[in-house]
Amino acid sequence: MPARLPAPIVPARHAPLTAILRGGTVESVHYGSVAVVDRDGRLVHAAGDPDAVIFTRSALKPLQALPFVAAGGLERFGYTEPETALLCASHSGEPRHVEAAAAMLAKAGNTAADLKCGSHAPMQFDARGEVPPPPPYSPLAHNCSGKHSGMLAHCAACGYGRHGYLDHAHPLQQEIRVAVSRMSGVPETALVAGVDGCSAPNYAMPLARLAYAFACLASPDDDPVYGRAPRRLADAMLRHPEMVSGERRSDLALSRAGRGDFVCKIGAEGVQAIGVRSRGLGVALKVADGSARGLHPATVAVLDQLGLLDRDVRDLLAPWAAPTLRNFRGLAVGEARAAVVLDKIDRPL
Repeated sequence: MPARLPAPIVPARHAPLTAILRGGTVESVHYGSVAVVDRDGRLVHAAGDPDAVIFTRSALKPLQALPFVAAGGLERFGYTEPETALLCASHSGEPRHVEAAAAMLAKAGNTAADLKCGSHAPMQFDARGEVPPPPPYSPLAHNCSGKHSGMLAHCAACGYGRHGYLDHAHPLQQEIRVAVSRMSGVPETALVAGVDGCSAPNYAMPLARLAYAFACLASPDDDPVYGRAPRRLADAMLRHPEMVSGERRSDLALSRAGRGDFVCKIGAEGVQAIGVRSRGLGVALKVADGSARGLHPATVAVLDQLGLLDRDVRDLLAPWAAPTLRNFRGLAVGEARAAVVLDKIDRPL
């Protein structure tokens, strides 16, 4: 019998986000979409298709930590604010990250052997342009070890079994699904379930709904359901961005540029979410081909078009806004340049 073909791919109505230039001529274009949403649930700016359904990937981490924080897990196990930030992290496996993850596990009576995230080369080496040492690698250095440590701690606090804590049917994951639905405004039945790179459940939703979730996350007000928990997570991310990301990483650069105003979380496959506390806005970007090369210049351009960057901050973000492309001899051969144009919108989600 002939092989079964996959269902036809229906492309979203994406727009150009970033152009790649060589010799002053456009060589490639990264397409994608942008959604900017306020806390009232109104789409206020967009590019491309803000309703495109995208997997949230690691941008989901602050929402995945909500049930644990709302249930008093921070107090029960004495988690510090830097450790709280690590719950939301895609960290670089730097010594401070590994040490914090180990401490979080120990405080809840767990060990590194309980982590089911797998292992990979610590991201600090790639960030520095270095070749990592050969494996094996500790799961503590996995970029999601903070998230998984929090999940295991929540199981300990609630009396849930550690076995199968990543199964979609596990009580922990059911609580997380409720939290994702609550913060995004997407009904549980409409959340598209998948499995993330760290083996935890992940969800797809309209891009604008991810932006709305980050507008709510960054709010200084209590949530009707989760109380102070969203604000406590956002505060930890704002005060300790070095724990959420790592040196020479984009989220850390964006957070520092925001001067305590940008709640930033990148996700795999070209996803970026930012909550802007002072403006009551959530921003979400998705690069259609999943490229970080196309994501960073577009992210900086969107923030600039929203009037959120001054000259000093533009200078700080210049390496991300228009990175130079180099060949294997180190010669400058081109650049990435933002092509995104935000349209002003005013409609409810």
